[in-house]
Amino acid sequence: MRKGTTFTRFIIEDLRKLPEATGDFTLLLSAIVTACKEIADDVSRGQLINVLGSAETENIQGETQKKLDVISNDILIRALEWSGHLGGMASEELEEAYPIPAKFPKGKYLLVFDPLDGSSNTEVNVSIGTIFSILRCPPGVSEPTEEDFLQPGAKQVCAGYVLYGPATNLVLTTGQGVNGFTLDRDIGEFILTHPKLTIPEKTHEFAINMSNQRHWEPAVKRYIDEVVAGKDGPRGRDFNTRWVASMVAEVHRILMRGGIFLYPKDERENVKEGRLRLLYEANPMSFIIEQAGGAASTGRERILSVKPHRLHQRIPVIIGAREEVERVERYHLTMDKEQSGSPKTVVQ
Repeated sequence: MRKGTTFTRFIIEDLRKLPEATGDFTLLLSAIVTACKEIADDVSRGQLINVLGSAETENIQGETQKKLDVISNDILIRALEWSGHLGGMASEELEEAYPIPAKFPKGKYLLVFDPLDGSSNTEVNVSIGTIFSILRCPPGVSEPTEEDFLQPGAKQVCAGYVLYGPATNLVLTTGQGVNGFTLDRDIGEFILTHPKLTIPEKTHEFAINMSNQRHWEPAVKRYIDEVVAGKDGPRGRDFNTRWVASMVAEVHRILMRGGIFLYPKDERENVKEGRLRLLYEANPMSFIIEQAGGAASTGRERILSVKPHRLHQRIPVIIGAREEVERVERYHLTMDKEQSGSPKTVVQ
């Protein structure tokens, strides 16, 4: 007999601690997890079922969609639109918010998701994943508009991701810490394998796309120069660099063994606001990272405090070990003051 707490049992027992919790929320999470199991099956079979390669279409961001982007998006919508738990959905792959069809009952939650983060890696069998965030639908709203989705990340009810790698992992927070589960394919259930995940304050790993170095702001250049200098530099110790080009994989590594992940804004026209999406990527991952004891910043402010102003808004992202994230923030503060003509501040 297998030992371990199933996701279903865990989430029911966890929500019993919250007096305001309802069965609707438990059933919504179960429906999301079921959809992700279906995506995991398609990802694992890949070319065997002809789901790899380009869909020869573009999403709202002008990015070429992979077949699995479209398939994953359709799986999530099909699995959730009829459930009665949602007032509406918004996906990275859709231009506008998705209204629940009139033939289905409406619920009190909103769901935003990136159906397949890192999908450019599908052909090379690198870890990819689904990211999701649950918000409350504003009281009295039966037909949510885009404005209803534009809530600061601090208002999230729940955030999670499913990583499709050598094992399929589910990581989740409802604001009471972070827990990780592993899919047991023999019984079709996620089993609690990583309870109460926490991120070490100190780290020796960083992840950033070094090919963009020439475009970075001075604060980011300073930070990376220092960690690359290793034990001979001002930090006095060696760092390792990692880069997967899949935010799910980067965040999962940080949760498992520490680190910092940076996708800063830079001088290029298409990255001046940042590269990652606030609602679909930055907010849910920041909620998870903070709940695990880490920090999440744009470099100048807490990500979860940012008020979104459009559905597909992009933002700079610096997340991971608290000590490292706060250091990057101090560098930005110092250099912003210098550029504005304020007295120079020495940053340790």
